[in-house]
Amino acid sequence: MTRINILSHSDGGGGASRAAYRLYRGLRAADIKAAMTVRSRMSGDWTVNATSKTYAKVLSMVRSRFGGYLMRLQKNGNANMHSANILPSNLAAAINAGAADVVNLHWLGGESMSIQDVGNILKPVVWTLHDMWAFCGAEHYTGCGADARWRTGYDRGNRPANSSGPDIDRHTWSRKRRAWTSPMHIVTPSRWLADCVRHSALMHDWPVTVIPNVLDTDMFKPLDRQYCRHVLNLPSDKKIVLFGAIGGGGNLIKGYDLLLDAMKSLADSHLDIECVVFGQKEPQKPPNIPFPIQWMGHISDDPTLALLYGAADVMVIPSRLDNLPQAGTEAHACGCPVVAFNCTGLPEIVDHRVTGYLAEPYQTDDLARGIAWVIGDKIINATLGQAAREKAEALWSASSVVPAYLDVYEAARTRALARPVSSLKQRTPSE
Repeated sequence: MTRINILSHSDGGGGASRAAYRLYRGLRAADIKAAMTVRSRMSGDWTVNATSKTYAKVLSMVRSRFGGYLMRLQKNGNANMHSANILPSNLAAAINAGAADVVNLHWLGGESMSIQDVGNILKPVVWTLHDMWAFCGAEHYTGCGADARWRTGYDRGNRPANSSGPDIDRHTWSRKRRAWTSPMHIVTPSRWLADCVRHSALMHDWPVTVIPNVLDTDMFKPLDRQYCRHVLNLPSDKKIVLFGAIGGGGNLIKGYDLLLDAMKSLADSHLDIECVVFGQKEPQKPPNIPFPIQWMGHISDDPTLALLYGAADVMVIPSRLDNLPQAGTEAHACGCPVVAFNCTGLPEIVDHRVTGYLAEPYQTDDLARGIAWVIGDKIINATLGQAAREKAEALWSASSVVPAYLDVYEAARTRALARPVSSLKQRTPSE
């Protein structure tokens, strides 16, 4: 039986880390020999291999902060997270000495391991992408136009005109091109991200498979709406519109500004709306929208998340660009319709007017129209929710996702065994 080691920055906190941990649990539940290795263990699961010594934990924190300070030297108008991943580690050596037959990389930002370390892994590698970082420079998300640097290659002549300081994006991309000489098998949760990989200068000829993130559909399932509201102390007689964290308005990709405009458009709708926001506490200056807001703070446990989705009439995801956000798949699994823009990976969650509503990209009036349509009629809302649940069970349950991953793991192992022995020789670090 193939032995798997899942490598991720963490096993909790962010969506990518939670996705990696859920896959790990799904593999173990299917009696697959799986291990998980992380820089920062947040789940409390003792079976996850993590940095345990105090000095190593401090070093991990220093690595992350160093990466943040480094990226401040570059200024290019892209406010999204950047990771240069320069600092070396012992992870590649530990992986090569371990028992795993296949290594499944997940999110590695924040100096989890260096670019050269990734290239020094001798085991067959499957890499699950949760954003665009692997085929970009240091950016985790960036534009998708025909002249995007990740499509054409990063050179001195195509740097954005508003940039200053060192071109760390170009330097990072060049290091990837030098270090990653053997194609890895890429997995993307969405067809949109797979298409990006196939059109990237760095990975266009690498194998790519689309496999959505796994969900525990026994945890995320429809619950009685009034019961959920009672437990969470939410009003029983209002239309609850649920958002993920909307703080940090500087991140245009998440659509904070579009969300506010849409909610303002609903001021004259005569809908008795209450907004519920999870993922952050109430900010010092709350957004100015014509509806009351309840701030639920950061929620790290799945049972409470399931209650939130169960309490909501609709989940709104106003992103300009997104992969396959788990807030959408989780909501659908709980029978909660989703309203989003018809762009990037979001149409792979929402079937228009079947499980929710897809607004014309970035048209806030249409986003508002979709919210009003989903919550305005109880029969429509219930029908959408039932279809959403059926889609979640069919596509995102462990019984669908785990076998697909096993096929990819076996393909990666078979392809590695067929390679000439000389191609497996340890590379000399060039960073």
